Amino acid sequence: MTTSEPTINYSEVREILEAQRDEILAMSEEIIAKGSMGTDGTNFPDMSDQATAEQDQNFNIRLRGREQKLLVKIEEALERIASNSYGVCEECEETIALERLKARPVTTLCIACKTEQEEQEAMRP
Repeated sequence: MTTSEPTINYSEVREILEAQRDEILAMSEEIIAKGSMGTDGTNFPDMSDQATAEQDQNFNIRLRGREQKLLVKIEEALERIASNSYGVCEECEETIALERLKARPVTTLCIACKTEQEEQEAMRP
């Protein structure tokens, strides 16, 4: 990125990131308030009901893990905005299109580099 390029105002993207962060934190607080990933400690007399409840709990745990990773990415993106390093592709160092950032605000790759990365991953066994 050259110094003659205008600085892009990422306030709209920051608002999107902050809204996503707030939503994840609110859901986490709700789960904590319910206790133990939303289970109520019910003992099911039917084994299939117990298995379904355990499957649901495992799904919720995986979902929480994904949300935790997303929360880290959101915080990193907000830090990049604050340090004026946001919106620059990690690979080619070109400016990432604002439309892409609005659609995927935690991205660190421009569309061309992301496409290339996905093509390389698809070729791997």
